[in-house]
Amino acid sequence: MNVKLNIFPLVFLSLVIVTGCSLFGGGGGAGGNAQTGSTSQTTGWDYNNPDNGGFEVKTNYEQEPGPGLVLIEGGTYTMGQTEQDVTFDWNNVPRRVTVASFYMDQTEVRNVDYREYLHWLKRVFVDYPEVHDNALPDTLVWRSPLAYNEPYVDYYFRHPSYNEYPVVGVDWLQANDYCVWRTDRVNEMRLIEEGILDLDPNQIGRENFNTGAYLAGQYEGLVVENLPSLDPNQESRRVTMQDGILLPKYRLPTEAEWEYAAVALLGNTFDERLYERRIYPWDGHNVRKPPPGKDMGFMMANFKRGRGDMMGMAGDLNDNGAITVPVTSYWPNDFGLYCMAGNVNEWVLDVYRPLSYEDVSDFRPFRGNVFETLVRNEDGSIAAKDSLGRLKTRPITDEEAAGRTNYQKADYRNYRDGDLMSGINFENQDAAKGTAATGEMYAQDVQGDDMTSLISDKVRVYKGGSWKDRAYWLNPATRRFLDQDEARDDLGFRCAMISVGSPSGK
Repeated sequence: MNVKLNIFPLVFLSLVIVTGCSLFGGGGGAGGNAQTGSTSQTTGWDYNNPDNGGFEVKTNYEQEPGPGLVLIEGGTYTMGQTEQDVTFDWNNVPRRVTVASFYMDQTEVRNVDYREYLHWLKRVFVDYPEVHDNALPDTLVWRSPLAYNEPYVDYYFRHPSYNEYPVVGVDWLQANDYCVWRTDRVNEMRLIEEGILDLDPNQIGRENFNTGAYLAGQYEGLVVENLPSLDPNQESRRVTMQDGILLPKYRLPTEAEWEYAAVALLGNTFDERLYERRIYPWDGHNVRKPPPGKDMGFMMANFKRGRGDMMGMAGDLNDNGAITVPVTSYWPNDFGLYCMAGNVNEWVLDVYRPLSYEDVSDFRPFRGNVFETLVRNEDGSIAAKDSLGRLKTRPITDEEAAGRTNYQKADYRNYRDGDLMSGINFENQDAAKGTAATGEMYAQDVQGDDMTSLISDKVRVYKGGSWKDRAYWLNPATRRFLDQDEARDDLGFRCAMISVGSPSGK
């Protein structure tokens, strides 16, 4: 019997499978890598043409990572607890979130880095020595009533032997100020390398380079040559953010970013399949280097193995650190980041709440937003810089938020907290915000007894475990909190930066 086959449907089906539905206009991934052309697709006018008005467009732009940063490609992951909650805090119940791509310091900020910052402050703010003094790390954090740690008080921060060790004794506010300073120094150098500004070692007081002030036209500097302007009405112009020369801000990473970067599931996936959730920033449940290799059995991080055991025995010190160790010690994780477990804990950007996992967004989760706007004069112009040379900002008011459809309420840190103590349901005093104010939540007279809590909007999350912590705290999911004005001998930080454009950085 002859059977006649119609092969057209089979060929058509094969084409659809191979092309990933591209016959119907779909597939092909994000499709966001197409570069802006030389002509507007909406008006037909040429870009970068002085003959038609000179609308300038930067094409073929790719973000360059700032000094010290590596790309952390974003994605979805299960944020939260991966082992038994031995403290029974239940403050990080697993939930699925997506973290956008960002850049992060490969190492913790070192003593030498922070001393460079202090040197600049002392040199520039000659007439305001308190600026330098307020930035000093608290070296007294090393003191212990029943331990002889005075040598660390005297030498840990200043001595060149500790240059490569992580800075400690820095509170959350000081860490944020360092990020602002670092942004300005990096962007100033980029303008110098582009031949726009000249080195100016004589900057004094408020007349120092600040990225925001420069963009707002409130800092001139030693101009070598501004950019040529294609606008027929002007010969040259200052650099703007649209030119792609200035980098985004350095900042502390959010808690979700830090945890995502630490677990580094980049090495534990295949075709979007995760074959093992990690307890630590490496595979397995052990804290020692697995076989094979000459390093087999060595500790993977700097931590406290047990009571009175900080580094092992003489002749085989193992983790080789009585206290902290140089920031490039041990093995980097799959993102190339060092010491994401142990050595020092690290500040993150978030305000602490035990039940944040119930409230935060599933995309770029974060708690701690205070939406701000520039301070302006009565005529609408930007107000003069502050004494540090930075633009003045203020929180957006409820009236402004109500009058502008693109504004949200300025302070959502307490939104649906659920942190109600002892089962007491405090009366909601602000229906528009959907929550009671912080003062009403965490310090309130209840039937004559003043009720307080350690939790407030000034309490920040820190993560990572340290040289004086047990292995439990090396788990990136574990979280603790500390007042933003306090510092410790086992707490440092590293910086992050948004990745603009393609998630893959291409």
